[in-house]
Amino acid sequence: MEVSKERTAATFEELAMPLFYQLYNFAQWLTQNRTEAEDLVQETYVKALKGFSSFQADTNFRAWIYRILRNTFLTSRTGLKATATVPLDEEGALETPASAGTPESIFIAHAQEQQLQSAMEELPLHFREILLLCEVEEMSYQEISEALSIPIGTVMSRLSRARKALRDILKQKIG
Repeated sequence: MEVSKERTAATFEELAMPLFYQLYNFAQWLTQNRTEAEDLVQETYVKALKGFSSFQADTNFRAWIYRILRNTFLTSRTGLKATATVPLDEEGALETPASAGTPESIFIAHAQEQQLQSAMEELPLHFREILLLCEVEEMSYQEISEALSIPIGTVMSRLSRARKALRDILKQKIG
């Protein structure tokens, strides 16, 4: 029995650990708070490990663990725990990597990045999460469907509406 538990833990670690930074990135976009994102990822791993025996080996582990993260996040936002999201402070902001660009081009690129992040934060959660899974995490429609527990048709239509909403917000900010 002990060998089986060790094998299960090793298999879980082999599947789960390569996804750590992707899950953290997604959690930070959802929570918009570094500490909450860390807690969310930690809680996701605890729940996933506890429920790993229910994971079917022939299914998509990535979609399975993203669904756990999302459900954990949504559960944390209900009832008395619900709080307004707060924009990332400068300490939690992504740093711009060094480049060969001019100071002006670096400034423009950084300003555009800030506008995009600000626009993303204005989107409703169901639009923000689908854009992040598709564009940032590069999940397939099938993986997104499994992670969010929605039909592929809903993934496609919601993604289309999310992109349009993002364009509209950016037009308002720029124009």
